[in-house]
Amino acid sequence: MSISVADYARECAAQGLRGNYAVCRSDFTVAQGYDYSAEEQDVWRTLCDRQTRLTRWLAHKSYLDGIDALGLLDRIPDFGEVSGKLRKLTGWEIVAVPGLIPAAPFFDHLANRRFPVTNWLRTKEELDYIVEPDMFHDFFGHVPILTQPVFADFMQMYGDKAGDAIALGGDEMITRLYWYTAEYGLMQEPGQPLKAFGAGLMSSFTELQFAVEGADAHHVPFDLETVMRTGYEIDKFQRAYFVLPSFDALKDAFGKADLTAIVGRWKEKPALDPAIV
Repeated sequence: MSISVADYARECAAQGLRGNYAVCRSDFTVAQGYDYSAEEQDVWRTLCDRQTRLTRWLAHKSYLDGIDALGLLDRIPDFGEVSGKLRKLTGWEIVAVPGLIPAAPFFDHLANRRFPVTNWLRTKEELDYIVEPDMFHDFFGHVPILTQPVFADFMQMYGDKAGDAIALGGDEMITRLYWYTAEYGLMQEPGQPLKAFGAGLMSSFTELQFAVEGADAHHVPFDLETVMRTGYEIDKFQRAYFVLPSFDALKDAFGKADLTAIVGRWKEKPALDPAIV
């Protein structure tokens, strides 16, 4: 069910969300408004500097290649400049949003190779944890991996198919697929060490190292149907991390999946406990 910008803006204000939703366009985008203060630029560099110390040895090569291709670390990125580079690599671009947006416009942006990125940044008092996704999570976490053609194609496919899954009653199931791949995905290619690529890990100073190297981290081979059935944690470390052998495996599995059958089999059943999958 769609919601108007005005109604959504009122809901967000009532919830105390930080973004200025009142200025959204009909597709829930806004101008980036590149007028960041010296303190905000310092917060960006601090976040990037300390996170890069982890990502350079825990992140998958595809993510690191994306960082090199886009150049995201020295200052708050100009979305237009980065979009120009990204379009040449995979046909994607970045659109600014005030924060979380409704599912329907989010999926439409993905289906049209546009990735929504929050246009505000956390404060220096929020370096370790922030309730809402901000620019650092969205940009540093998600955007570099969109330089990789196969993953970029998967994300467009996800945007195309997500609405159909929701119409079938599979809204929680399709959300779990995004959560365990785009947000908390791990990769272990044959003969290579385990690495991370999900944005929730790339932007987390504490969980990234736990997910890849923690003795108690629960690593599960990727299986699309199992992923779609498995519950997840919002405000604590994940109790399961699904491990892909390649982005091709993810794209192929999703492209061949019979979502009607999967949702029909499991939508009325309780979610699997991530600790025991």
